[in-house]
Amino acid sequence: VQLQASGGGLVQAGGSLRLSCAASGRTIRTYNMGWFRQAPGKEREFVAAIKWGGGSTYYEDSVKGRFTISRDNAKNTVYLQMNNLKPEDTAVYYCAADSPPVAITSALADGNMYDVWGQGTLVTVSS
Repeated sequence: VQLQASGGGLVQAGGSLRLSCAASGRTIRTYNMGWFRQAPGKEREFVAAIKWGGGSTYYEDSVKGRFTISRDNAKNTVYLQMNNLKPEDTAVYYCAADSPPVAITSALADGNMYDVWGQGTLVTVSS
């Protein structure tokens, strides 16, 4: 499977963006999917994940209540709706696919669990 992230851009603090991660090559229906980000000079960090099947979700604490991850298996796409953006959300955002999917939800925060990564999309939040 190949992943293509899009939707990044420049937005003012308090604004919103929706990132998309379009998959090709095979269905992601049985994949756990995740979003990670990397800010300049910092390590990559987990943002959100959504499990296959029932689609339960998991978020990093700083984005809870502001970001929403969702998936549309018919479109083979995963989304990250980001509201009330803050300057500290500025980063390159990456989507990733985990297959075979791990069962333990907390493991989804570990980037090593993911097998396929898309190219990043830059999100810049101005104050």
